[in-house]
Amino acid sequence: MIVAIDGPAGVGKSTIAKAIAQRSAFFYISSGKFYRAVTLYALEQGIDVEKKEGLVDLVASLSFSIRQGELYIGARNVEPFLHTDRIDALVATVSAYPPLREEINKALRKTTAEMNVVMEGRDITTVVFPDAEVKIFLDASVETRAMRRFRQGTSELSYDELVDSIRSRDTIDREKPVGGLKVADDALYIDSSDLTIDQVCEKVVQEIFRAEQKVNQEKDGSDD
Repeated sequence: MIVAIDGPAGVGKSTIAKAIAQRSAFFYISSGKFYRAVTLYALEQGIDVEKKEGLVDLVASLSFSIRQGELYIGARNVEPFLHTDRIDALVATVSAYPPLREEINKALRKTTAEMNVVMEGRDITTVVFPDAEVKIFLDASVETRAMRRFRQGTSELSYDELVDSIRSRDTIDREKPVGGLKVADDALYIDSSDLTIDQVCEKVVQEIFRAEQKVNQEKDGSDD
C-alpha cells in the first residue's frame, strides 16, 4: 500500500509521515530528500544549478538507498547535510527541472516496488503515485510554518525573513511546469495550523483504515 502525502514547505510532512510509518509498520521515504541530495552534490561539485547543465548526469551517477529511514548516497549518510539555508534556497530550482524530476520519480517508484510505504513530497499524489490507495494534502498557513521553523532554531533567518522565504518557495512550487504543488481531486485535505501532531496523525490513520477496508472488500468480492 502507498500512503502519499503532499504539501508545501515547512508544513510538517516529514514529522507526520515518520509518525504514520511507525504506527503502521510501513517504510518511510521522503522524495524531497532525493532532490536535496542532488542539490548538495551539485554544490559540492561546483555545478551551476541555475543553468541545469550536468544535473541529470549527476543523478545517474548517484546511488540512492534508504537505511533506517535515512538517505544514503553510496556509503555516505547525507541526512545531516540536507537542511541548510543554502540548500533551502536552491532545492526548489533544482526540483523544478522536468528531466531531473523524471529520473528521480523512476528511482522512487523502483525503490518502493512491492512495499508498504509512506512517502511525502510535493507531487506524490498527483504525479509519482497517482494511483496511491491513500492520498493526503497537508497544509498550514505561511505564518504558522515560519514560526515552526523559527522555533526549531535550525535557520539563521529571522521570523520575517522565513515568512518571505517560505512564501517565495510556495510560489516556485505551485508554478512548476511539471510536478507543481496542487491538491489531488481525491486527496484528503488537512489544515494543520491549529492541530497537534497527534490530531493530524489520527486523521491520516483513519484514512488508512478506510482504505484497507476498501481493499479487503474488493478482494473479498473478487473471490466470490
